[in-house]
Amino acid sequence: MKIKRYYQDLGKYVTSGKALIIYGPRQVGKTTLLEDYLSKINCKYRLDSGENIQIANILNSQDFQLIKEYVEGYELIAIDEAHKIENVGLGLKIIVDHFKDIKIIATGSSSFELAGQVGEPLTGRKNTLILYPVSQIELCEDNTVFELKNLLSEYLIFGGYPEVLTTTDKERKIEILRELVHSYLLMDIISLEKIKGSKILLDLLRLLAFQIGSEVSLAELAQQLGINYKTVARYIDLFEKSFIIFSLRGFSRNLRKEVSKKNKYYFYDNGVRNAIISSFNSLELRNDTGQLWENFLVVERLKKQAYKKIFANNNFWRTWDQKEIDWIEEREGKLYGYEFKYKDKPVKAPKDWLKTYDNASFEVISRKNYLDFIL
Repeated sequence: MKIKRYYQDLGKYVTSGKALIIYGPRQVGKTTLLEDYLSKINCKYRLDSGENIQIANILNSQDFQLIKEYVEGYELIAIDEAHKIENVGLGLKIIVDHFKDIKIIATGSSSFELAGQVGEPLTGRKNTLILYPVSQIELCEDNTVFELKNLLSEYLIFGGYPEVLTTTDKERKIEILRELVHSYLLMDIISLEKIKGSKILLDLLRLLAFQIGSEVSLAELAQQLGINYKTVARYIDLFEKSFIIFSLRGFSRNLRKEVSKKNKYYFYDNGVRNAIISSFNSLELRNDTGQLWENFLVVERLKKQAYKKIFANNNFWRTWDQKEIDWIEEREGKLYGYEFKYKDKPVKAPKDWLKTYDNASFEVISRKNYLDFIL
């Protein structure tokens, strides 16, 4: 089964005078997306890999004549795994600035950002797309609402990586996710940051995995791991840049009793989170279903915002007397509060929330209405 991705038609985003940069987590289908697009276009293109030493030397050389010889005669240059080329941004900048009729597509894992490869050199010269693990928006192309709901427990436990979704065998799904965590996500960080081993990284990720939906104290994490606060902060920053986790800040504007100093952390994929804690039990045998539900809704909403161009500031809201709302969106001058409940229970909006913010709303997202929220 081949899953149709939201950015299937890359032609909408490929323009002369700017490089199209496609990046995101490892193994989410960036190479497949690129190859599918190239197979359908009618122009002379060149596809190379950043792992090719000859190509890497050309783009790293900053030698105008050498780069000219490389691109001449082509209408489009595509570089897969471009993050593996040192100073690739400077090479792409030369092509963009001097060969304006040539279109460029470059793909890379999140280490694009980790290595700082394309940021400054391509300022104003690039369009960027982030490809996430498969979203419910993409899955609804080939599945009915009934089918999506029927497979909800699968998505909560095994997540949305393409290879996992297209595999029916449970043991094979687990094997893929474990391989993904240990051989790709952690190895990228270790190789780029020259960290001695993965144990401390995995231990930190485990602690974060057990605290989904809760505010996290970096000082407490440091104490539990026996490392200093700055090291914990640096590792978490690397996890975020590697698309393993992302942070959510507390919302605070008017009330003294609003809590805003600590962040919450969520995983970009439920399957990765469960692989880190080695737990793939069915929902009826788990005590963390609420956490899986919250993580699933948060990341699916994030994908929806990215794909549907919904521009919003995202936060959570909590007061010192334990009143809280899981997800706050500030968009178009209004505040939207969402509380996530796996079981359909009546929940009232916190009085302080509605009293303090005149332009605020409140809604409970349960299994009854969750598809409206994420589709």
